[in-house]
Amino acid sequence: MTDAERELTPPVDGVGVGPWEGPWPEDPRYDPELLAHGDRRNVADRYRYWTVEAVVADLDTRRHPFHVAIENWKHDLNIGTVVRTANAFLAAGVHVVGNRRWNRRGAMVTDRYMHVHHSPDVATLAAWSRREGLPLLAVDNLPGARPLETEPLPRACVLLFGQEGTGLSDAARDLADGVLSIAQYGSTRSINAGVAAGIAMHAWIRQHAEAAVPGDLGG
Repeated sequence: MTDAERELTPPVDGVGVGPWEGPWPEDPRYDPELLAHGDRRNVADRYRYWTVEAVVADLDTRRHPFHVAIENWKHDLNIGTVVRTANAFLAAGVHVVGNRRWNRRGAMVTDRYMHVHHSPDVATLAAWSRREGLPLLAVDNLPGARPLETEPLPRACVLLFGQEGTGLSDAARDLADGVLSIAQYGSTRSINAGVAAGIAMHAWIRQHAEAAVPGDLGG
């Protein structure tokens, strides 16, 4: 099943709407296929029946100025989760560092609405971030890391995460402009990379983003 087919397949919980009732809108943002057959995608209500291109264009007008990057040396299955969360928090982009191929299943097709970039190594990502004037902030529980809970985050920045198990590579630690840690209180040494990314992104949201409009998220 292709990504497009997967998006149009009704999920088990009945998310989405059926075929358009009444005269079709003339707005070019609307997709004739979705109008005719219904829109079963997991998109906000405001984007029902819109083409993917129209949704991306609208999101581009209001993306937040932070980027997310994650290392992918061993085909980390968390990358899809990171992409899906970055979509939810409307990050400017996601950067996959290392292996170009990654498992998209966890993204739940949200990568179609994001700008996903590839960097062959951390040095390439760091060079890009410096050209763009974006601090590269690594998130890992390392000695000397500053606590995410109390650290002010730059409005425009790149949040960099290591992969599950190994954490940040030595190159990432050396090239990062700073390292942030997430407080933990139990017995485990680390938390899931996808969870850590979500926590860090939401920390940025709490500091810089306006509150979302209730009822606009849709199914």
